[in-house]
Amino acid sequence: MTRTNYVLAAAGGSLALLAGAYVFQALGYSPCELCWWQRYPHFAAVAIGVLALLVRGPVFPTLGAIAAATTAGIGIYHSGVERHWWPGPSACTGSGLGGMSGADLLSVDGPQIVMCDQVSWQFLGLSMATWNAIFSLILVILWVRAVRASSGRQSVTRAA
Repeated sequence: MTRTNYVLAAAGGSLALLAGAYVFQALGYSPCELCWWQRYPHFAAVAIGVLALLVRGPVFPTLGAIAAATTAGIGIYHSGVERHWWPGPSACTGSGLGGMSGADLLSVDGPQIVMCDQVSWQFLGLSMATWNAIFSLILVILWVRAVRASSGRQSVTRAA
């Protein structure tokens, strides 16, 4: 594959993950605070992908790899919070009320808080946060390959 193909696949992958997140949101799966945190690096990766297509060199693919690694790391952290391996932010876990007052808690119209330590959807025993981490790690590999292609160090494939 060429550098351009790697950039398109990596940035397109982030765009696809964002689209999937918004489809789930439209279906009624409201995102928690950590879900939002996982989206921000994907937005950055899409913008970086556009810049990487316009400007040659390894800088933008490197930034894309960092963005993908960041969202993968947040996804791993979120997965650990969901599995109660470590505590999450008090604003969206069982340990906090997210700044809500007693009146908010009693009000039907009060703000809705989505808990970060509760799995709202899973497939094959893995939550959305875990799937984001897995797919984001694949995107890191694509970005790294774009970096290598930018610097002329493409991996050699052998015919079987």
